[in-house]
Amino acid sequence: MSLMFSGIGVSRGIAIGNAYLLRRNQIDVTSRTLLKKGIPAEVRRFKRAVKDARAQLLMARDNIPKDAPSDVSSFIETHILMLDDAVLSQRPVEIIKGEMINAEAALQQQREELIKAFGSMDDSYLATRIDDVNHVIDSVLRALDDGAENVVASEQWKGQIIVADDLTPADTVSMQHHGVAGFVTETGGQLSHTAILARSLGIPAIVGVSNIRRYIKPGEVITLDGRLGMVLAEPTEEMLSDFRRQQKETRLRQRELAKLIDTEAVTADGVQLKLMANIEIEEDLKALKRVSAKGVGLYRTEFLYMNRETVPTEQEHFKVYTKVLRALKGETLTIRTADLGADKQVDGQMASRTRPQAHNPAMGLRGIRLCLSDTSLFLPQLRAILRASARGPIHMLLPMLTNVAEVAQCLEMVSQVKQSLRDENIEFDENMLVGGMIEVPAAAIAAEQFARQLDFLSIGTNDLIQYTLAIDRIDDQVDYLYDPMHPAVLSLIKNTIDAGQKAGIPVAMCGEMAGDARYVRLLLGLGLTEFSMPPNLILETKKNLITCRRATLKKQVSTLLAARSSEEMLAQLDKINASAPSN
Repeated sequence: MSLMFSGIGVSRGIAIGNAYLLRRNQIDVTSRTLLKKGIPAEVRRFKRAVKDARAQLLMARDNIPKDAPSDVSSFIETHILMLDDAVLSQRPVEIIKGEMINAEAALQQQREELIKAFGSMDDSYLATRIDDVNHVIDSVLRALDDGAENVVASEQWKGQIIVADDLTPADTVSMQHHGVAGFVTETGGQLSHTAILARSLGIPAIVGVSNIRRYIKPGEVITLDGRLGMVLAEPTEEMLSDFRRQQKETRLRQRELAKLIDTEAVTADGVQLKLMANIEIEEDLKALKRVSAKGVGLYRTEFLYMNRETVPTEQEHFKVYTKVLRALKGETLTIRTADLGADKQVDGQMASRTRPQAHNPAMGLRGIRLCLSDTSLFLPQLRAILRASARGPIHMLLPMLTNVAEVAQCLEMVSQVKQSLRDENIEFDENMLVGGMIEVPAAAIAAEQFARQLDFLSIGTNDLIQYTLAIDRIDDQVDYLYDPMHPAVLSLIKNTIDAGQKAGIPVAMCGEMAGDARYVRLLLGLGLTEFSMPPNLILETKKNLITCRRATLKKQVSTLLAARSSEEMLAQLDKINASAPSN
């Protein structure tokens, strides 16, 4: 009998294969008291486990395809660096010696301390650092348990669909290397590590299918639709035939999308669109070039501050920015100043600038707040951005703005840096544009004030939605409330777009919503014409929008905004998308 399961489709594609159930043994973390003479052996056992876990990560890193997006390797590198950090490599040893307990219990105790220290955390791109902590600690615990099943190279995986509780970045890379058809996990969300990597590596994937391993038998045929989030167990021959047809159509669609690379992004009624890319490090430029993106709408710079002992120098910033500019060959580079805080904490000496532990880091000292409170983090970046602006078109984007006083402070600092560069006879673009991220509800409500002070606005929907709805979008217990279609969210987006139009300045969107096929026509109807997204979504978005007439969409969106219930809104959204190309 066929069974159907529903989850969160995080990476598109159709997969057909035999189910491989990845069942890891429950790790025993029972505390055991040691005799004094047994402590040295236990310390050696722990260190050997750390070494083995590190070897697994290095193997996964070595298996990353050369043409894979850069975020793939960055996740693996983060886990390797965490294993090398004293909080995981040395602190458990101190606990073993001080409390005379076994390695598993010491490591679990350290996990609990770290979870307490991290508290509630959020990030707009990399998911939570606490997920990293848990994945790394679990890998060491499994290395301590000789009977635990690890994800290792397996030729048997080729063409199979992995069904697991959760997957680490190393797991996911290993599966891609060995040709899995797709995977399903019981936990995870749209922005989890597993989801991000699946999209980057092109593996059809569904997450959040609770308890699926209870109902799937090893080796049985299952199908996976990564777009709809549907898993089908033991499909009939008729169903299989339909899925194979869909697979073929998907491959054909990809070839058709490739034909749009050189097509101008203009709607059917002549509205010019600007489709830009979100990038993090310069290797992402390869993907940007493949789709002919019109510049970079969001360049994240946090990586320059991470996993190091000191603040990056002005020259380090400058070299990276000029390298990206050369690769863009005249296209605009929008650099977001350091959005540190929450879980993107700086390390080493930077972290030692002791600040009180935030009770809720997502709403604490982060983004522009942190940069204005500690200008030694900010000034080297400002100088480097301005210096780089002499080498090519650069826009500067300020994150996490809440009030116009912050804008005034930033613009005054920019003015002071400009004067110092003039005094030093250093070239820069006197007319470099400065914009602001609208990702806090207060900023969206007061968008007209921000629009009067800034050269452009960029809507960050990831934070805007979760702050508006008071939910953590990567918390499995409440992520169902994460709703881009909530009337309050749409009202804030429209208010920001209207404010930009009234002030005569551009408004872009760089959050996940900008590349989501369900919402791009809605956004165009709201008046948005500048979209920034991961490079792999640009061609699909272009296809979706160039067949539209914005005048028609405006009328349809007005009807949607006037709807009296979420059901009416969704029905109207279906009408808006009814004529969209099949995805």
